This record gives sequence, structure tokens and C-alpha cells, in this order.
Amino acid sequence: MRQRHGQDRRRPHARKHRSGSRLQESVIKPGADKLLREVFSHIGVPEKKPFVPDSFQIEAVNAINHSDCLVTAPTGSGKTWIAEQAIEKALKMNKRVWYGTPLKALTNTIYARFMDIFGKGTVGILTGDIKENADAPVIIGTTEILRNQLYDSMHSGKDLGCDLVILDEAHFLGDIERGVVWEEIMIYLPSRIPLLMLSATIGNTHQIADWLSGVRNNPCRVIEETKRAVPLYPLFFHPSGTLYPLMNPGGKSGLYKKTAEFAAQKNPPVMARPGKLPPLGDILSVLKHYDLLPAIFFMKSRLDCDIAIELCSSEILDADPERKDRLFKRVDELLSGNTHIRHHKQRWNLENCAVGSHHSGQLPAWKIIIETLMSEGLLDAMFATSTVAAGVNFPARTVVILNSDRFNGADFMPLSPTEFSQMTGRSGRRGMDNIGFAVALPGKFMNLRLMAKLVNLPPEDVLSQIRINFSMVLNLLLSHSPGQIRDLLKNSFASYLLSKKKALTPGKSVFGIKNQNDYLWKDFLLHLDFLKREGFVDEKDRLTEDGIWASRLRIDTPLLVAEGFRMNLFPKNDPALLAGMIASFVNEKEFSDSSSEKRNAPKKLLTCFVKMKRMLTPFAHTMLDSGFDVSPLFIQPSATLYAWASGESWDTVCEMSGLPEGDLSRLILRTADNLHHVANLSDHFPEIARSAREAKDIIMREPVMTGYSA
Repeated sequence: MRQRHGQDRRRPHARKHRSGSRLQESVIKPGADKLLREVFSHIGVPEKKPFVPDSFQIEAVNAINHSDCLVTAPTGSGKTWIAEQAIEKALKMNKRVWYGTPLKALTNTIYARFMDIFGKGTVGILTGDIKENADAPVIIGTTEILRNQLYDSMHSGKDLGCDLVILDEAHFLGDIERGVVWEEIMIYLPSRIPLLMLSATIGNTHQIADWLSGVRNNPCRVIEETKRAVPLYPLFFHPSGTLYPLMNPGGKSGLYKKTAEFAAQKNPPVMARPGKLPPLGDILSVLKHYDLLPAIFFMKSRLDCDIAIELCSSEILDADPERKDRLFKRVDELLSGNTHIRHHKQRWNLENCAVGSHHSGQLPAWKIIIETLMSEGLLDAMFATSTVAAGVNFPARTVVILNSDRFNGADFMPLSPTEFSQMTGRSGRRGMDNIGFAVALPGKFMNLRLMAKLVNLPPEDVLSQIRINFSMVLNLLLSHSPGQIRDLLKNSFASYLLSKKKALTPGKSVFGIKNQNDYLWKDFLLHLDFLKREGFVDEKDRLTEDGIWASRLRIDTPLLVAEGFRMNLFPKNDPALLAGMIASFVNEKEFSDSSSEKRNAPKKLLTCFVKMKRMLTPFAHTMLDSGFDVSPLFIQPSATLYAWASGESWDTVCEMSGLPEGDLSRLILRTADNLHHVANLSDHFPEIARSAREAKDIIMREPVMTGYSA
């Protein structure tokens, strides 16, 4: 018989059972409130029926023939089907479609799906670091690529080569980091091209539609569906293992009586010591007892995701030898083409406990393995950070929420209605579940009353996140005069919202801005004045030659890199060294250089980096003195990319960088994207542009590429 991976050894500190807090060693056992008998009786797989589109889907497909359309419907309701029907009709009429997404992972998922539906030759993908079949009639890509194509179209005077734009996850219009790109697309997109927007979580749909109707001179239909495809039932998991309704039955507001009694206790029983995870193996056993698996557990950190799988036992899977064998075979099949992750340190947990850890610190290829197994129903649980809630489609019967707050990058804040909706949107699989569940676990950072409120709260309003940056100013000046740009800025969603707010509160300042309609214009003028002083724009408000080529640098820090070109700081015939230099401009995370990192850096790299940093410092201070942010340059990302581009092994580069695999992969991908923009400067810097293309080719190799192309 074939020997299975890991069967000849025991994993370190593996336990058969009871890996949780000793405070509850023999307490947790399955139990359920009597009110749940009726609810649990509905658990199961719905009867197979021919697909019949819902009325909102038909309405949306018809609407896009005559107007722009904004569709909001709960996750799993079938919004992608609307897009598929619109694409199919466009293809029959020999038209072209651009499908924009916010995430590369979602882009790859949609790409694979659409190739199956429409055929491989019909679909292409563009993500900055990946370009395949770019002339296909259907393009799937990140929104940054679409925005850049609109810049090029405005500059060249040529119309954008498509006849329909679909924006998935349209609530990203309100994303702090990325929303500006979505708003630019909506403002710049020619009105002849219909716009179909899809989202599950927008509160102010009619505001957005009213704004778009005004700036695009096209009607924008709003089509809303509030009913979930699979009903959601929220539960409370008592530390004893007994399940209770979270809320009062019959639609009454407030906590269920017994749940409220627990919430009111000053010293309630606990499931784990402070700072420790609850006994997740026992919790899984309870969920299994009531047929509530598979489940997605939302954890607060990457580390918690990785610890969680170690707290799970093999008992559930051992009881089902047939499923265990199917899981082993499928894992072998999925890993057969990737030698790097065949020996992943979490493979034992995956194969023997049917659980996986999913977070941004892992390689994209490994995350795709977890997603595939989860979507195929071969895993009992996936432990994930809340970022998995948005954009990627692999729902479960149950979602388990450990905390009612979430770290936003700076502070822990209570879950918003939108975040809660995205999490619970993963519960209940259409066509596989009659009912989905959201389970709240007790703990120090779980507010049960807040959770009960969130169940019925509508999504939050999406607000404008548009802001002026140097790349935007340079690219608009390619094709617009300042007066025309002022008119464009008046078309922003921010200006619309401010005008509406001013109409409601006449004479009052909004957001501390006295002249509300001109704040974007004033910020534009500040950027324009700086560009004039530094020689990128002339006194007639036209781009100089430096300004023209600098506009091609659609990256985080275009002016700092442009100044590096003007000072001849980048190597011309050393692709590995160029990759290292460009990596220092990637604003992926904050690094902290130590003296040892500088000592250990190769002499050639260190010499080039130190000279570049010294020469750019005066320009950086000029930017800072003018009120613009400047990110510091670090040797750590430079040394990391230089080693990788020089042919060092993945394990060696991981160790020397100190970065988790996912972070290292993302740094490489972002560097590749920046190199792509440098390569666009071939008319002015042909040698460096050629080296940039070579550098991109040598850093885009396994295991970084796995999972990013079909």
C-alpha cells in the first residue's frame, strides 16, 4: 500500500485530544438549547433543481442593455452570473469586455472560471506582474491596470478598446488605500461604455448612482437584493459546549435570554487563559456533532491561524477513512506540480486533521491549495484572518467569530456592519446548504450585544477616498489643461458628497474645509507648483520632457525614482542590482535596518544603495518641506531582492530576509510591478529599461509564480 505523507512520524507536540486551556479540561461537551431542534432539522443539502435566475438577476441583465447598473446583493446570491450573462451577450455581438477586480487572488479565480465558461482563447489576464492573452475580447485585471489604460487613452486620443466595463467588489470605491483608483475609473471612463458594478456591501447605493448619472450623463439603475440565498442563523457557543441562539427567536431584537444571562455575568466561565486560544479541537467536535461543519474560523492574527491548526486533533477525520483517503489523494494531486510546497510544514495538519491555516503570510500557491480543498468540501475547518472575508469565494456551512473587534492597521476597532456582513456572507453554500450559521465564541474581546446588533444593521455608506498624488497630476497633464482638470475634480464623488452635505447644513464647514468644493483643486495646485519648481512642468502648465517620461512611473514614489533617473543613480547593465535598487522604493511594509544588515550586504549593493540614498536625501527633504510624504529607503528589501535576483534559493532568501513567505512573495511581486513601469521608459533610458525587463524575468520564478498564472 502506498505510504502516505507523514505516516512514518508523529508531528511535534501532537496530541490526540484536548489541546486547549487546562481551565476547561473536561467541561466542553456537545449540548444544544431546545429551541435549536427545529433549526438544526433544516441542516442538509437542498434538493437538486434546474437553475432558475432570481428576478433581480434578470432585471440587472436587462438594465445593462440601456444604462449603467449598480447591483448590490448578499454574498452568494449570484452576482457573478449577471456578469457572465452580460459578457456572453457582448461576445455574441463581437464586443469587448473589461472585468476589474481589487485583488490579484480574485482576478486569478475569475480568470480560471471565465476560461472554463468562454474558452481559453477568449479570456486574458492583466495584473501588472502577469500578462496573458492581452488582446482577448474579455480581459480580467486589477483596477490599477484599467485606470492606467484610461490614462493612456486620454493621452493618445484613442478610445479605450472595450464596450463594457464590469467592476467587481464595487464597495472598494470607499477603500482608504485603493478607493482613489476606483473613483478615477468612474470619472474618466467614456460615457459610451456601459458600467456594471457588483457589490454585497454598499449602504448608499442611490447616492452613488445619482453621482454617476450626473458625471457620466447616463442613467444608473440601482438593483438591490437583500434576501440571502441561504438563510443565516446566529448562534452562541457557551464555554460548556452548549449551543444557544444568539438572539431572541421570531425576529425580536436583543440577545436570547440564556445568552443575555451569560453576557450579564461579572465573572463568566472562560474557555481559555488570557492570551491563549480556546480548545479549538473540542469546539470542532461540538460543531461536528451537530453537523455544522465545514467552518471558517476568523482569527485576529496570522500567528493565531498557525497555532489554531496545532490545537486540532485527527479524531474527526479518523472516523471517516473514505474521506481521509480522498483528502490524501487530492492533496497529492494538487501538490504534484510544486516541489516547494510539497513539504510544507503544515501539510501534516492538512492531511491528518482536515484543517488549514490561511493568511497573507503564506505563499499564494499554498493559499490556493487551502481554498481549493475548502471549496471542494474536503476540509473541516479553515482558520483565516478577516481579510479572507472579502473577495474570494469559498463559503462554508458555518463561520466562527472569536472577536467582535478587528485590527485596522493602527488600532483595534469594533466590527463594522460591512465587515460583519462580509464575514457572515461566507456562511451557507448555495446549492449545498439549506441554512448557514454564524457562531460567536465567548472571550475577553467578544461583545455579544454588539454581535446581535450587527446581524440586522445595513451596510455602511461608501465615502469618497479620492486624493491628489503626483502620478495622477502628471498623467492628467498629459492630456488636460489645469482648467480641464479642475472640471474633472468637480466631478469627483467627494465633491458630490460635500455639496449634498452643504445643502443640508448651509453655512457650516464640512470636515474642517471652508471652501468645500475647491479643496481638491487647491491640493492639485500644491502638487503642480512643486512639479514646476522641480522642472517636471513648465510655466505654461505643460509637461516638460522629464515630466512626460516621469508620468510613465505609475508607482508609489514616482518623483523620487524620477530624480534617481535624472541623477543617473540606477545601474544600466546589472539586472540583479537594478532589482535591488528598485525594491527599496516599494512601500509594502515598514522595515528597520540594523547595522548588521548593512554589514552583511554585498559590497556592490551597499555601495550603490548608500550612494543612491545620499544623493536623493536633499530632494526628499525638499518634498518634506513642501508638505509631501516621503517613505524612507531601507537596505533590507534591496538586499533581499538582490539575493533573489542573483539566483539564491527561496529558503536562503527567506532566512536572510526574516520575512514570512507571503510577505516575501508580495515584495517580489510589487518590485516586479515597479520594474514593469521602469521598462516603459525605453525611449529615454533604453539600457535601464532593458535591464528592468531582464530583472523582472529573473525574479518572477517559482515559487512566486505558482498560483498567479493559469
